[in-house]
Amino acid sequence: MTQAPLPADMTIQRSSRDPVTVRARLEEWLAGVMPPGSEPEVTLHEGIQSNGMSSETVLLAITATENGARTTKEYVARVAPAAEDLPVFPSYRLQDQYDAMRLAGELAGIPVPPVGLIEPTGAVLGTPFFLMGRLEGAVPPDVLPYTFGDNWLFDAAPEEQAALQRNSVEVLARLHGIPGAAERFAFLDPAVTGHAGATPLARNVAKTRAWYDYALEAAEGSPRSPLIERGLVWLEANLPPEGEPVLVWGDSRIGNVMYRDFAPVAILDWEMATLGPREMDLAWMVFAHAVFQEIATMLGLPGMPDFLTEEGVVSTYQELTGVEVGDLAWFQVLAAVNWGIVFLRTSARQIHFGEIERPDDPEAVMHHRPLFERLLDEVGA
Repeated sequence: MTQAPLPADMTIQRSSRDPVTVRARLEEWLAGVMPPGSEPEVTLHEGIQSNGMSSETVLLAITATENGARTTKEYVARVAPAAEDLPVFPSYRLQDQYDAMRLAGELAGIPVPPVGLIEPTGAVLGTPFFLMGRLEGAVPPDVLPYTFGDNWLFDAAPEEQAALQRNSVEVLARLHGIPGAAERFAFLDPAVTGHAGATPLARNVAKTRAWYDYALEAAEGSPRSPLIERGLVWLEANLPPEGEPVLVWGDSRIGNVMYRDFAPVAILDWEMATLGPREMDLAWMVFAHAVFQEIATMLGLPGMPDFLTEEGVVSTYQELTGVEVGDLAWFQVLAAVNWGIVFLRTSARQIHFGEIERPDDPEAVMHHRPLFERLLDEVGA
């Protein structure tokens, strides 16, 4: 099967919000929620951008009077995208993301940005948002992918890369070790949003199928994806056994982590947080790297073939937790299906904003297509 060439710009655009209006409305809102006499002033940095595959990210500074002195603090606002901007996900439950981050930090010491004010109604910017303290660190680049070379992670010494891998897996071990996850994080169970199933995993698969249906409905007549449908049928027919559910970060790729000295200082992007088996996070971490490695290989680049391998991630996780991990094959297919839906939605956004032409083959936008096909063949789907 042929694969579309990698676009020159893999970033996901775009927001239709006007930065001047956003700044004015934020100042008005802050004046009402901060202590009297604060007189907040907002400065937007780099306008409004879309971060990764999901929420809009607004980098800003707030200058206000505190104890009689003017002080400036740096923040990041996570804003649910507007419906007219073709969101990736059918819904953005920002209060859930806020609470998941806060509890992960409080209960397991997970390094998350300090969460601040939240505006859940959409009355200020048109959609809900919350503020986080802005931290300093380095994130493995998505554009161009870190596997392409000429970046801090690719150029690091082997022992530094190994340290980053181990430290990243340790975050998952701590996250999954939070006791009583089914009760503490019941608000993340897909059942809350109407997805049926006898187990958390079955409900997550139902959620994925509903997401695919949404992608088709919202993509202005986009054809169906045989690969995604083939994967969904196999997943539903081959649900693995599962134990007690854990808090699943959901988008557990290193591109959603800010590092300092190869150790995580901020775990970002909690839109996909859920309850389910720990293998969901482990497979996603492995698969996300495999996608970037696949693109590098496709372009004739060496990439990082010995980094974030399934064997390495699983062995480290089992060493840290003492928990025997099941086969990741089923969970990697689930990851491949979800990545396929992401590519359908992000390409729909690129078409909407005039960045690319609508392809004749909807699966041509799936940069993990060869990997997806191999996985399905290997499991007999």
